[in-house]
Amino acid sequence: MKLRIGNVTFDNNLILAPMAGVTDLPFRFLCREQGCGLSVTEMVSAKAILYKNKNTNELLSVSDQEGPVSVQLFGSDPAIMADMAAAIESRPFALIDVNMGCPVPKIVNNGEGSALMKDMKLAEKVLTAMVKAVKKPVTVKFRKGFTEEDCNAVEFARMAESCGVAAVAVHGRTREQYYSGTADWDIIRQVKEAVSIPVIGNGDVFEPEDAKALIDQTGCDGVMIARGAKGNPWIFSRTLHYLETGELLKPPSPAEISEMILRHGTMQAEHKGETVAMREMRKHMAWYTAGLPHSAKLRNDINQVETMEELRRFVRERIGAL
Repeated sequence: MKLRIGNVTFDNNLILAPMAGVTDLPFRFLCREQGCGLSVTEMVSAKAILYKNKNTNELLSVSDQEGPVSVQLFGSDPAIMADMAAAIESRPFALIDVNMGCPVPKIVNNGEGSALMKDMKLAEKVLTAMVKAVKKPVTVKFRKGFTEEDCNAVEFARMAESCGVAAVAVHGRTREQYYSGTADWDIIRQVKEAVSIPVIGNGDVFEPEDAKALIDQTGCDGVMIARGAKGNPWIFSRTLHYLETGELLKPPSPAEISEMILRHGTMQAEHKGETVAMREMRKHMAWYTAGLPHSAKLRNDINQVETMEELRRFVRERIGAL
């Protein structure tokens, strides 16, 4: 099922969610290879772009080979958000996304991320300014609400649509919930019924069957996969196959997992240098190996891996041999 947002049409409606420390260029590339229709960068501070923070360029780097990418900005100053969206618009991003859902305290305490769900007037100013400032489609990601007592996702979505936003992504949890409990898909259905722009559903998609259930229950136009993709780029190829044929492909074998880890590690090292790459690969390895025999011992031993050579040996002896 193709997905159209504004004037951009994507190969399919499966989207890799923005995740800090996860959805960097190498990981997005691997998910694209597995059939992901659109991926989103880690969230980028508009102020950091303004002040030319050196780490921000890394977050903004995209490659021609990785397919369509949306850049996700966060901030709460309408002028800065609009100016920075305009400043990066010429880069090869398909969409400009606004983060109004991040639950992390330092972001929320700054009045950014999901805090904007409590100040709809300010959120409206931010979105209006950004839509005016750029020609590329602007999208926004938010939650069910800030608290269970104040679930304003439907009103928030209507407001976003009235600002000229091209699509909304809704995570079916409140800010209070963070990532705990279960996602409320019914709120996604309510948003879908309330607006005419595309609605992307997010929350608790860990298996191909979850994606189908989410579409069936909510009528959403796209499925955004977050934690279900960690250590599991195959979720995109398996879900696409399931949605198209109804057949459930087997999960990857230890040999396939080994090969993916090595490719990921190699790309990470090329992109960030061996030292940083191997430190970052430890968490990815823990996700890749979750569910394998002796995974707790594997996770413990992964933390000793410091070079690409050690990674190759570890994978060959400990995972490839399973």
